[in-house]
Amino acid sequence: MVLEKFKDKVSTEPNVAVYVDGPNVIRKQFDLDLDALREKVEDFGNIKVGKVFLNQYASEKLIEAIVSQGFEPALGLGGEKDKESDVDVYMAVNAMESVFSDDIDVVVIVTRDADFLPVVQKAKEHGKETVVIGMEPGFSTALQNAADEVIELD
Repeated sequence: MVLEKFKDKVSTEPNVAVYVDGPNVIRKQFDLDLDALREKVEDFGNIKVGKVFLNQYASEKLIEAIVSQGFEPALGLGGEKDKESDVDVYMAVNAMESVFSDDIDVVVIVTRDADFLPVVQKAKEHGKETVVIGMEPGFSTALQNAADEVIELD
């Protein structure tokens, strides 16, 4: 009886997982607006996973800002200060969980570098729609060419 009550409320929109490469795109030079990013990603469906990956040296102020804008901060531990690659492995592993999840239809990667090319390729191989969001300078052409959809932020 309870299931029948909610039967008509089942969403037909795709479920989206979004992963933000914090050290790569959350920089003063880019002035990334996470609210605007969330709105763009919502065009692809319901956000079920929204994580911003940061290194262990991220400030409390940055972490609070990420939480207040509806994302989950994910801290990568270890490595050297200001090293982007230390976060990449954590982000790639999390993104791969979405690739193998039946609950996720669209995988969104927010980065500029080609380190996540294998994630995009594997997602497509497993029938997921892929979206790459990034900005210049340094927005990987290979990454853009691999994705189903590309959004370049100003």
